[in-house]
Amino acid sequence: MSSVDSSALERLSHGTALSGDVWFLSGSLEPRDTLRHLPIDEVEFTIGRKAGCSLKLQFNTVSGKHAKLSLRDGILYLCDLGSTNGTYVNGERIEGEVVIEEEDLIHFAEAAFRVLRQSPTGQATGTIAKNVCDEALALVQFDRMMSEKLVRPHFQVIVEIDSEAVIGHEILGRGSVFGLESVAAMFHAASQLNLEVELSQLLRWEGIRVGRDLPPRPNLFVNTHPKEMEDSAKLIDSLVKVRRIADNADMVLEIHEASVTNRTVMRELSAAVKDLNIELAFDDFGSGQARLAELIESRPDYVKFDISLIHAIDHADAARRQMLETLVKMVRDLEIKALAEGIETSTEAQACVDIGFDLAQGYYYGRPAPL
Repeated sequence: MSSVDSSALERLSHGTALSGDVWFLSGSLEPRDTLRHLPIDEVEFTIGRKAGCSLKLQFNTVSGKHAKLSLRDGILYLCDLGSTNGTYVNGERIEGEVVIEEEDLIHFAEAAFRVLRQSPTGQATGTIAKNVCDEALALVQFDRMMSEKLVRPHFQVIVEIDSEAVIGHEILGRGSVFGLESVAAMFHAASQLNLEVELSQLLRWEGIRVGRDLPPRPNLFVNTHPKEMEDSAKLIDSLVKVRRIADNADMVLEIHEASVTNRTVMRELSAAVKDLNIELAFDDFGSGQARLAELIESRPDYVKFDISLIHAIDHADAARRQMLETLVKMVRDLEIKALAEGIETSTEAQACVDIGFDLAQGYYYGRPAPL
């Protein structure tokens, strides 16, 4: 949980602090500590490891008296105090005094903080605009998560629908830092920094690195982010790298159906993955519009039917069931394996067997879990 320096807030609310907007640093005081919102409540706000600093940090790489923040005429300034390991603003080491803006990311050596600002009106009520703070804290955590690769691959089984024999695992990423545990939270933070591609690459890399040890010969389904399709050369380069570390693992690259509209890109990608001995799957088929023309042209090895088509299929009316049977037959006639996603009950599973699916995935067979 994140926390707030209550004594500092009390001083602020009684008017003894600086006038105007209140500035905060959001981050941790020591490695693996909780996240805190720390008001910059002194005219000369010093940061370092020594007692007497306005902000005392328990990081070995932080100098005794590392840096100082100064607020003059409503403008926040930062100055490094000759620290050993440097002070950085948005990744650039500073020299002398620089102006700090709201949302800047400051590193005092390895200690990362996001800068926030709150108006006096909001402060008078004793609140800090929770959504703004939480957003900034997530961004601080995201920087740390990426630099330290703090993600935990989870694996969900994929089975033959008739025998329920495991034929592969989909790699699903989870975060190891507070506030970024879910894949949705991770990608939301990534979108604020335009780092969706880099996050997708990290999740794929870590998933392959861990999953390649699954016995006896793992078949790993790895995901892509739609933004990766905007630069197919970069995507292919990342696949070359993970192919090298995959050892004897088989790989299947999942592409969301909405990302396959550019036929030139799909032809290039299909040829590249074939050369790398990587199979191809269309993911979430039917979640928007079933792209039948692209399906016929690209000929993936698998089509994963979206959970929206599978949910409660055991109770579906004749028209819906007939539609799904027709789609599955069309896919199988193209010699593509049809996979039902999101199966949660035995009756859904049996309905999918009757419809003609080859493979299945969902909570009924196993939830995502670490290796």
